[in-house]
Amino acid sequence: MSKGKLIIVAAPSGSGKSTIIGYLRQNEDLNLHFSISATSRAPRGTEQNGVDYFFMTPEEFRSHIEADDFIEYEEVYTDKFYGTLKSQVEKQLEAGENVIFDVDVKGAINIKKQYGDRALSLFIQPPSLQELRRRLEGRGTDTQEVIEQRLAKAEYELTFADKFDEVIVNDVLEVAEVEAEALIEDFLEE
Repeated sequence: MSKGKLIIVAAPSGSGKSTIIGYLRQNEDLNLHFSISATSRAPRGTEQNGVDYFFMTPEEFRSHIEADDFIEYEEVYTDKFYGTLKSQVEKQLEAGENVIFDVDVKGAINIKKQYGDRALSLFIQPPSLQELRRRLEGRGTDTQEVIEQRLAKAEYELTFADKFDEVIVNDVLEVAEVEAEALIEDFLEE
């Protein structure tokens, strides 16, 4: 059995990243699987350790950081960590799974740096910041202040697009989905 590969997808908020990933995961031929992330937050509802997340205390998480056990991690709020364990990804790759990452721009660049040619990094870009504003406002889920913060962050994130293997402009969702699928198919056949 051949080893799996990594597909890294990053985008500014509102660019359609989650929708495109959902579309890609429906194609069983791509054999795309999320890795189970680690977190220091408490389980919610019916979440199970080792199924939904690897739940850890903040102290345990920090000791994994010091041991360099994460491919990428982030402290979202004080003592609220999220990260991807190298051991989990390696286990999936050994099993022949292709691991897909839905991460921020910096996490994407770090993963690509660590895995090189075994990873394909895709940057999903909105057609323009004006269109991104329209989409974020159209969601109706954020205050104007949050929208402005997301737009400022998006403008910053767009400066990293050239660090990715491929940039997909999500102007028409169906076109962007097919483009991403074709790029991944080509990469997996290499």
